[in-house]
Amino acid sequence: MASAFLDDRGLLRVAGQDARSFLQGLVTCNMDKVSREQAGFGALLTPQGKILFDFLIVEDEAGFLLDTDSAQIGALAKRLAMYKLRAQIAIAEEPALGILALWDGEAEPAGDALIFDDPRDAHMGRRAILDRLQAQAAAKGTRSDYDMHRIHCGIPQGGIDFQWNDIFPHDADMDRIHGLDFRKGCYVGQEVVSRMEHRGALRKRILPVQLRGDIPAPGSEILDGDMLIGALGSAAASGRALAMIRTDRAAEAVAGARPLTCAGALVDILPEPDMGAR
Repeated sequence: MASAFLDDRGLLRVAGQDARSFLQGLVTCNMDKVSREQAGFGALLTPQGKILFDFLIVEDEAGFLLDTDSAQIGALAKRLAMYKLRAQIAIAEEPALGILALWDGEAEPAGDALIFDDPRDAHMGRRAILDRLQAQAAAKGTRSDYDMHRIHCGIPQGGIDFQWNDIFPHDADMDRIHGLDFRKGCYVGQEVVSRMEHRGALRKRILPVQLRGDIPAPGSEILDGDMLIGALGSAAASGRALAMIRTDRAAEAVAGARPLTCAGALVDILPEPDMGAR
């Protein structure tokens, strides 16, 4: 079972003659590299550089489709409309379309589907955009199967592994999973992102961890003794999980051979995964 219908994802279309240039001036990825053959991964930030929305972007015959958290679509459309001004674009939801994730060599669905590689990590596999009911029927696995796969690939998910309007792209590993382009022109929040990249020393990261014991709820505190050093994000039944970690404090704990705990479970910080090239 290596496919799953992503029921918490939705699609927003940005179309029109100015669609590419409009998005290029707003999002963190380079829209010049987005095509029908190559999707992008990016975010729309606050002017202060924090993540408001993240999404995968792919081109089709009618414009660009943004694959994003379904609960965020209305807010994302409204935010994009704020920047529209005189741009010749149209912004619309696509509720009839659904998203199917495919991995471990799963065969592509039959029929009229837009299929593309997940741009965040080669190990994540592919995604298919097609009729929502067809996407549901084509799934051979569950959302839990997909989440376990995502966690083992080290890919954070907004709303679970981090909260919107709360952290910077580097904190959410966007520099590692191909969500930031440092050679493109200006976009909203770009100056802050550029400073963080050139400064080099990041105080916190979403890192892979292994839990030993009962799996705590997302958001549970990770402690070095009584000192708070992080918070648990999404976790698989195997105990593999993602966590937002203060890297300096974690390094001190590891150097001192002190155990980290989370609601009674022991926490081992794992090496960061080798992200597959895209």
